[in-house]
Amino acid sequence: MLKASNIHYEIAPRVQGISCGGIGALHLMVQRLGLVRDIDEHIQLLKVHLPYHESDHVLNIGYNILAGGQRLEDLELRRQDENFLNALGAERIPDPTTAGDFTRRFSPEDILALQECLNRARLAVWQVQPEGFLEEAFLDVDGTIAQTYGECKQGMDISYKGIWGYAPLIVSLANTKEVLYLVNRPGNATSQSGSVEWIDRAVELVARVARSVTIRGDTDFSHTEQLDRWDGAGHKFILGIDAHPKLVGLAQALENGAWKPFEREPKYEILTEPRPKAFRYKEQVVIERQFKNQKLVGEALAEIEYQPAQCRRKYRVIILRKNISVQKGEQALLDEIRYFFYITNRKDKAERIVGLANGRCDQENVIEQLKNGVNAMRMPVNDLLSNWAYMVMAALAWNLKAWYGLLVPNRERGLELVRMEFRRFLHAIVLLPCQIVRTARRVIYRILGYNGWLKDFFATWERVRQMVPAGASG
Repeated sequence: MLKASNIHYEIAPRVQGISCGGIGALHLMVQRLGLVRDIDEHIQLLKVHLPYHESDHVLNIGYNILAGGQRLEDLELRRQDENFLNALGAERIPDPTTAGDFTRRFSPEDILALQECLNRARLAVWQVQPEGFLEEAFLDVDGTIAQTYGECKQGMDISYKGIWGYAPLIVSLANTKEVLYLVNRPGNATSQSGSVEWIDRAVELVARVARSVTIRGDTDFSHTEQLDRWDGAGHKFILGIDAHPKLVGLAQALENGAWKPFEREPKYEILTEPRPKAFRYKEQVVIERQFKNQKLVGEALAEIEYQPAQCRRKYRVIILRKNISVQKGEQALLDEIRYFFYITNRKDKAERIVGLANGRCDQENVIEQLKNGVNAMRMPVNDLLSNWAYMVMAALAWNLKAWYGLLVPNRERGLELVRMEFRRFLHAIVLLPCQIVRTARRVIYRILGYNGWLKDFFATWERVRQMVPAGASG
C-alpha cells in the first residue's frame, strides 16, 4: 500500500508553520491562570531583565518538553525556529547554556517559592471545577531513584540498590495525577527522609478545595509519630506498616473465625462477552525448566486494634493474609503464609481499605511518566539544587497536561486526557501541524491536519479564551 517513490522536497515560500500548534492553547491557559505574573512577582533571581524575565526561563523549559524536546540541548532547536518564536510572540528565547545557568541561581527557598506559584495556578483550575470535584482527595507519597552516569554532580550518592544518582521525593494527587511537590535528595536518602514537611504542605494545599484528604504511602511512610496529629486535624490516612514480629504474632494468634475470604473486585467491567484468557508462556517456561515458582492460592482479611509505640491511641490495622504455594515444576513444595498490614483511621470496610491502599500503586505510573515521558529526572546540570530546579520546571509540562484536561468542557473526554500518557497527549493536543499567520493584532494558528481530539481542542480553547485572567479585577 505504501507506493510513493517519486518523492521531492522543497521549501514553501512565505509560509510559516510549526509542528506543535497546540502550544498556543497551552500558553493562553498559562496566561489566564496568572502563572506568568505570579512567577515574575515571587521569583527574584535576575538583577536585570535584559531581555528575559524569570517566567521566560521557567516556561521555556516546560514548553521545550511540550514541543517534543527531551533535554536541555533541544532548546537550541526551539530558539532557531523562527516560526516557533513567532507563534509565541517572542523575539528570542534562552539558549541551553543560559537555561542551565538559570537553574544554578536557585536556593531551596526559591524552589519552594516556584512550586507555590505553580500551586496557586493549580488552585485557579480547581476552583472552576464542577461541584463535587475532590469530594475525597487521595495524596500519594513515594521516593524513587534517578540514576545518573555523571561523575561530577554535587549531591549524588549511591543508593541501596548500588545505583549512583539522586533520590527524589514525589507527592502527587491521585485524583488528577498532578505532581504537587517534588523534592530532590542525595541518592543515599531513605524513601521517607524529610517527607513529613512536604506531606503537610500538600495536605494544606488540597484541603482548601477537598472535603476530606487521605494520605497514602507504603511501609516506609508509616510515620507513627505523626498519626495522632493527623487524626486530630481530621485528616485520614491509609499507610502500610512493617510486618514486625509483634504484629505477625498478633495475626497468628487470631482465631479462624476472625478471618474472612478476600475476593478482589475486577479491574474493569466487561461490557460484552468475556474473552478466553491468553496463554501464559512465561509460566510455561518456569514449569518446564523446574524453576521455583510462587503462586497465590488464596487471600483472607482480618482486623485488629493496635497502638503503635509512638501513638497515644489505638488505630485500626487491616491484616491481609496471603497463602502462597511454592512450586518446582508442577510439584508443590510447601505453603507459605505472608502478612501485609495497613494502619488507618478510616471507617470503611476492610475490603475497601485494601483496595484503596493498593490504588496507591498507580503513583508508580506517574513516576514513570516523569522519568521517561517528561524526562524531568534526566539531571542535566551539575549539582543537587540546580537539578531540583530543573526537575520542577520540567514537571510543569506534566501538570499542564492535567490542568488542560480539567478545563475540557466534556468531563469524560477531559478525564481521559488527565489519565493519558504524556507522549500520547502530545500527539493528541500539542503536536498539531499549524500554519502561523501574524497580523497587526493577532497570531493565527491554522491547523493543517486532523485528529479525533480537535473538537475538544477547540471547545477548550474557547473556554480558556473566555476565562478572566487570575488576579484581574472584575
